[in-house]
Amino acid sequence: MKSAVWRGRTRLLLISIFIIGLMATTDSGSAESDTTKGDPSIAIEPCEAVYNGEALTATETYLVVETGQERCYNNSVEITCPQPGESFYGQDAQYNGNQPAYTDNGDSTVTDLVTGLMWQKSPDMNGDGVIDYDDKMYFDEALAYAASFSLAGYNDWRLPTIKELYSLIMFYGVDVNPQATEGTIPFIDTGYFDFAYGDLSAGERIIDAQYASSTIYVASTMGGDRTMFGVNFADGRIKGYPADSSIGKKYYVLYVRGNTAYGTNQFVDNGDGTITDNATGLTWTQNDNGAGIVWENAFSYAEGLEYAGYTDWRLPDAKELQSIVDYTRSPATTSSAAIDPLFGCTQIADEASDPDYPFYWTSTTHSSQLPSNGPSAAYVCFGRAMGYMMPLGGWIDVHGAGAQRSDPKAGDPGQFPYGHGPQGDAVRIYNYVRCVRTEQPPTSIHQDDGGALPASFTLLQNYPNPFNPVTTIEYNVPSRTQVTIEIFNMLGQRVRTLLNETKAAGWYRTEWNGTNESGQRVSTGVYLYRLTVGEIVQTKKMLMLK
Repeated sequence: MKSAVWRGRTRLLLISIFIIGLMATTDSGSAESDTTKGDPSIAIEPCEAVYNGEALTATETYLVVETGQERCYNNSVEITCPQPGESFYGQDAQYNGNQPAYTDNGDSTVTDLVTGLMWQKSPDMNGDGVIDYDDKMYFDEALAYAASFSLAGYNDWRLPTIKELYSLIMFYGVDVNPQATEGTIPFIDTGYFDFAYGDLSAGERIIDAQYASSTIYVASTMGGDRTMFGVNFADGRIKGYPADSSIGKKYYVLYVRGNTAYGTNQFVDNGDGTITDNATGLTWTQNDNGAGIVWENAFSYAEGLEYAGYTDWRLPDAKELQSIVDYTRSPATTSSAAIDPLFGCTQIADEASDPDYPFYWTSTTHSSQLPSNGPSAAYVCFGRAMGYMMPLGGWIDVHGAGAQRSDPKAGDPGQFPYGHGPQGDAVRIYNYVRCVRTEQPPTSIHQDDGGALPASFTLLQNYPNPFNPVTTIEYNVPSRTQVTIEIFNMLGQRVRTLLNETKAAGWYRTEWNGTNESGQRVSTGVYLYRLTVGEIVQTKKMLMLK
């Protein structure tokens, strides 16, 4: 089961370990910093600027943060997490990724240690200590005000893109009951961020906790409205909202700074029917499954898929799937799905009988009213987010291609002839699937058997990373030789020798369980692991969290 967010003392520890950046690789003799007081061959890189979320040196500049969902569900309620081969296996809660990790900087800012983004802690824009309607802004106002906004000595704040803003969503939240007054659980970590629901005293609904992003829909919604994508941390959705002040809709605002590359994909066509995003480290099936299916069958399809030589495909969680939305594209403006043209999307006819593109299931349950309730799951619209609005002529695009909404996991779509909710959201139930796998070092191990062998000594990045409590380290050996793998702390002190033996040519892996030579658990922090083969030395970083 996944852990969600580390609290208490870990917050303070994480401040000091943010020097990891995005796990930059160091090779012996190439570091430009002073050596440590421990092993003189272990070089420590300078940590300045990294804490501010700016010195991101790895290729993975768009690390997708886990959703925080720890529960498993069937089509209606929470269940014991299923085992491989059982129905509903492969849910969000059953796969680990980049675990949420924040630090409160004590100056009204919060740093996300995964994304490298620094956030304004509170949407209390007027500073009166109360988050209410008076703090909200029109879209254009929020966009312009960033230029003059100053906080914690920084003046380079910006209104976040929708991908930056969505990085904060946490699916341990519960879609709020419109009549609720207590027991609510928002979709953002309130241990770090200040939050308020809609201002009832100002005539708002409790669900009016929409936050503005800088991402404008390239088409329009509601029959012609200029539209901004926003995240509602009260109900756990991305929707397109009115961008023009004449409509009278205002939004909460959290400004952001640092890692301006966040949200920018680096897609590579692998030539085998898969697409790798080097920015996120995720590999995707180039085409979808070609048919709408219910949520339970989406897991069976993904978990059973053998494709392009891989068997570790899975159904993506909501944040992973949203990461591949291309918000510069839409059916109305580019005659395509809202995704890079490298991908293939099955064309469908939407509720208005127009050419369109599907909704895609995620592995993430969308809980309603109680955390144990799970009749719906999140999906991402790569075509129009259709809704039935009789005053506007019936079926239209109400929330925009790139929205994230939710559908019943099972049932008959025919029971919803006019959709569901205030904007008549289309209910399809039979949604499409695009599978994902985490790009990581190969897991097969080969020995001298006459087949292909590694061309060089290579130390690969550990996975998972960050980790708790066990991580895997893989390495390649091109010829029979003595191999040593050691773990060091950031003082250059040897913590553990994992391996010191002769290895034949091949691909290998070993694990570290976070203990020292005495079998004691080491503290949270950054560690170096070093491969030594004769005069060849390679070193990489890893982050252990508790």
